[in-house]
Amino acid sequence: MRHPDVRTIWAAVLLIMGSGLVALYSASYENVRVTQQVFVDQLLCAGIGILVMYLLSRVNYRLSYDMAYIIYGINVCLLVFVLVAGREALGATRWFNVAGVTFQPSELTKLTLILVLARYFSKRNPKLSFDIRSSFYVLGRDLLYPLLLTLLSFGLIFKQPDLGTAILIFGIFIVMLYASGIDRKPFLCFLGLCAAMVPVGWHFLRAYQKDRLLVFLNPNIDPFGAGYTIIQSRIAIGSGQVIGKGWLSGTQNQLNFLPERHTDFIFSVIGEEWGFLGAIFLLACYFVLIYTGVRIAARLKDKFGHLVAVGIVTILVLQVTINISMTMGLSPVVGITLPFISYGRTSFMVFAMMVGILLNLAQRRST
Repeated sequence: MRHPDVRTIWAAVLLIMGSGLVALYSASYENVRVTQQVFVDQLLCAGIGILVMYLLSRVNYRLSYDMAYIIYGINVCLLVFVLVAGREALGATRWFNVAGVTFQPSELTKLTLILVLARYFSKRNPKLSFDIRSSFYVLGRDLLYPLLLTLLSFGLIFKQPDLGTAILIFGIFIVMLYASGIDRKPFLCFLGLCAAMVPVGWHFLRAYQKDRLLVFLNPNIDPFGAGYTIIQSRIAIGSGQVIGKGWLSGTQNQLNFLPERHTDFIFSVIGEEWGFLGAIFLLACYFVLIYTGVRIAARLKDKFGHLVAVGIVTILVLQVTINISMTMGLSPVVGITLPFISYGRTSFMVFAMMVGILLNLAQRRST
């Protein structure tokens, strides 16, 4: 008999996919800059993604344990390749073409890092060593290795540049490190060290990235430049009020005031056309999916499976939170897609693989 969590995940994901297709059709409706080919592509991705989810739900997830380092190594090679021979767009080199299909390796990094960290932490409890002479915690060998794996992917993605995904990568490491069983006091010390390094990171940002952070504090300092998208997004969401303006009737969307409405800012289309109620419905679907993932992770006895589930839930929480908050002006714009909603073939398929693995874990209540 199929486990109730499996049915819940399927229902939540299909509702999210359907909401995304409806919003994407509107974002590309009678639009010169965003053609309806993006809707057709996403519809095809949805069909393939459902098949991928089903197939991965039937394959033993322990195979990913055996393949974790191999998949990670391949992904690192792809990240290096995209820097050398990738396609540049909007000042970033994040994609390359395979048989006419655009592929973004940084999206795959989210899954490969989850798998490799889960394998490593499932066999070791990382520790910070205490140096009595200096009264400081120092990195132990068990922590240094996974940190280096994370920083390698982080650095290659940051170089593209892709600040948003780089932040997500490090966020995955932090949460999985905590879930691995590290002691709380040294973990908090490590977080403090990371926080202390943030001001140093400012000097490594590109000019447009600094502009985005400054505009977050005050969008009106550059209303026709870096602040334009945020201002238009907030207008779109606010104008939707309670029930929205109706499908295909959003003025910010249909009159081309809202840039990137089919990718990073598609939540603005939903807010404008379906209002507060439509936004709450979508958030409820995400909450059900995430809560079910947390419940699956909590009951798994196999540490590898537990950590994989934690990693998948983490990336869902981070992307949904960051994407929606940046469309509302509550966080800086960092180029994060909304899972199963934003247009993006690589992102869509990677999340389909993650959910397929989660479905597989849901059927193993006592592993």
